[in-house]
Amino acid sequence: MKITVSGVGYVGLVTGIALSHIGHKVTCIDVDKEKIAKLKRGISPIYEQNLEKLMNENKDRLEYTLDYKSAYKNPDVIIICVGTPEKEDGSANLDYIYSVCEQIAESLEKDCVVVLKSTVPIGTNDEIEKKLNNAVKDGIKVYVVSNPEFLSQGTAVHDTLYASRIVVGTENEYAANVMRKLYEPLTKEPYNVPYLHTLRKSAEMIKYASNDFLALKISYINEIANLCKKLGANIEEVSKGMGLDPRIGKSFLKAGIGYGGSCFPKDTKALHWLSVINGIELKTIKACIAVNESQKLILFNQLKNDLGDLHGKTIAILGLTFKPNTDDLRDAPSIINIKELLRSGANVKAYNPVGINNFKNNLKKFGINSDSNLLFYESIDDTIRDADAVMIMTEWPSIVNYDIAKYKKLMTEPRIYDGRNCYKLEDMEDMLYFSIGR
Repeated sequence: MKITVSGVGYVGLVTGIALSHIGHKVTCIDVDKEKIAKLKRGISPIYEQNLEKLMNENKDRLEYTLDYKSAYKNPDVIIICVGTPEKEDGSANLDYIYSVCEQIAESLEKDCVVVLKSTVPIGTNDEIEKKLNNAVKDGIKVYVVSNPEFLSQGTAVHDTLYASRIVVGTENEYAANVMRKLYEPLTKEPYNVPYLHTLRKSAEMIKYASNDFLALKISYINEIANLCKKLGANIEEVSKGMGLDPRIGKSFLKAGIGYGGSCFPKDTKALHWLSVINGIELKTIKACIAVNESQKLILFNQLKNDLGDLHGKTIAILGLTFKPNTDDLRDAPSIINIKELLRSGANVKAYNPVGINNFKNNLKKFGINSDSNLLFYESIDDTIRDADAVMIMTEWPSIVNYDIAKYKKLMTEPRIYDGRNCYKLEDMEDMLYFSIGR
């Protein structure tokens, strides 16, 4: 099949490359000239395990372009994967989707199935289908399908090829048949991905409901962890005991300093906003959001409580991205902690194995002055040397497997604030060690 994928971010690029891998001819379009130039040279503009390798293995079935008129002219399927960032009120900003739809309507010369992978409020697919069919040339029919993604950054390639499920929302038989043909290779060996056909609005809700439920689990276990700390229980033992119950499951029960990334923060806010305007406020989601925001600062608050005045203190930050194996910084807990440290007059030294340039390039966006007391390092040794305290924000393997004896050797005092419970308590007994729920 001839596929056009709109947007080469995490979802769009991984989707396009995965579809080319199972045999489709894919054109990826974006407005970012730098990204497209890199892709044409065989370089992935994002860091994602095995993505660049798969991209080059399937280069004969992949094309990258800035020209929307050619990209949207006559594909069998157009997959929209542009961002839906949150507005100030928490609702989803659909401007990028509307812009793509205008380009599609202007360029399309044949009947087409348009797929929304972008996370959108319930009912958006209905609205988009009406807009497109009112705007395309006479005689052309557009069928809009809701097809949410469920990939996780850091494992996005595997999550796409060996997905937990493929959800396709449409009430149109023609569109349903096209989508079955599109994904047929993934439903067979070696992938065997379950395929679920639903109502269009159900598919839209499945995405929000799934993400928000996982966010709820994270906020819940973090609150339990804080209570464990107070009462003398160990959250790792509690999580293990809970996870053995198949009704609960083991995933998303690891206590820490809160969730970040491109999905959970905006999707929880968007669903809460949607519930409020419809008169059925989801109070659990409201609480989930509040818990997560407070959890992000639990290390900073403990550090300030322990050290008092932070002015002139040197604090090392290990891990900038919101999770390991990605260069994504969106809503990463490191950002708010660095800002609070700088406001308190501390000198901040930061380390991350991937994405340091990404952080530097977004200082203004994060509200951090480029001339602030913030320095970046490429090794943990240099980052923690002469530091008064270390704050661990991301459980990168290089941090988890670091020689902990070096904390005592290189720091002014081995004071570790571990937001991801990277180390065993017994290994840290001769240091000042604060972790979550233990």
